Parts: sequence; structure tokens; C-alpha cells
Amino acid sequence: MKSRTTRTVRAKAVSRSASRASTAAIELVWPHFGALYRLTLWPDVVLERRNGDGWEPAAASEAVMDSGAVQLDAAAWRRYLDFVPAAERAFVERFRFGRLSALLISARCPALRGDLEETPALVAFLAAHAELRGTTGQHWEEMAALHERGGVFAVLDWLGLPAGRQTLAILRNLIDPDVPRRLLEPLRSLLWNPSAKAVLEQASDLTDRQLARYCHALAA
Repeated sequence: MKSRTTRTVRAKAVSRSASRASTAAIELVWPHFGALYRLTLWPDVVLERRNGDGWEPAAASEAVMDSGAVQLDAAAWRRYLDFVPAAERAFVERFRFGRLSALLISARCPALRGDLEETPALVAFLAAHAELRGTTGQHWEEMAALHERGGVFAVLDWLGLPAGRQTLAILRNLIDPDVPRRLLEPLRSLLWNPSAKAVLEQASDLTDRQLARYCHALAA
């Protein structure tokens, strides 16, 4: 009887070890300046940093996210997204460089996804919310609560963007939802300029290069 119990305990330990190994193979893991970072599995998508033998929550800084965007290859994303629901997976796959941010926001603020489907360029602003608002850390719960109370216009206001339909219309003119981080602040400033907004609203199918030229010319 004792031998059978011992075998059962060992089998359970091996099963748990295999499960952890399987999970680790699916998670998105990448190095950044000597430290390991990971994005845990759906639906509990959390950015973490390796600390000794364990992991601890980490801030989704621009440098860390950019590092992941460069280092995570198609095979790693394919393994991970196989365990994400179809609708969320299709949304995340619309992004290239901002895929990590799209995944985090989809998981942490799911009620926002409908608005983000209509205006995917908002993901870049949401991912940079700490810098745009002059704060530190990530405020996903606050973002979700604001959206619940006031919808997408409350979120625009929270980001320092003009809270109106014209803002959304202009952001929908951007062809690529991966808006370069360097253009977020200049674009936000232009969106408060009535004459610049009128020009941008008419400029359909804007590429990143065209947007950069507009930001330079209209700010002059």
C-alpha cells in the first residue's frame, strides 16, 4: 500500500512538473538588459520580471515592450495565440510592433475592445498612457473603470486627447494601427489645433511617413 501511495505522489509531482514546463513553453518570454520578462497565459495576462527563482509584476515600459516586439518571433506568437479566443486573437494579429500592447489591453480592459476594433490606433495611446499622463506604472483598472462610466470619450479625455468624434475619425484615417511612439505626443498636440484637425480629418489613408510630415508641417 505504501509503495502504491509513493508511486501516486511521484506521478502527481511529475505531472505538475510537466504542466509547468508546458506552460513555460507557451508563455512569451524575452530578455532585456540581462533580465528575463514574460507575458503569462490568457486570460490572466500579466507582464512579469524574473526575480531569483520566481517572477514578480513588472511595468510595461517602452523599452521592455520594444525589446519584446523585436525578439519574439512568429513561432513564439503562434504557440501563444493558439490559446487565445478567436476574436481576441484576430484583433491582436492586426498589430505587428504593438502586438504585446494590444494583447495586454485586450486582456486587462476587455470592454474596450469594441471601441478599439473601430479605432485600433488608440492602442498605441493606451499603451503609452503613463508617459502621456505624466505618471508612473500602469493603470489598467482605472482605464477600465473610466470606460465603464463614460465610454470611449472618457478614455480620450483621460489620455489628454480631445474627447470628440472628430478625434476618432482622424485616428481611423491611420492605415497602420502601430503608431510610432515618437509621433503620439506631436499628434496629440495637433488634435487640439482646430485648423490642424480640419486638415488631418481630410487626409484619409495616412501612412506613418505622411503623418510625420503632417506633424512637422502643421506644428511649424
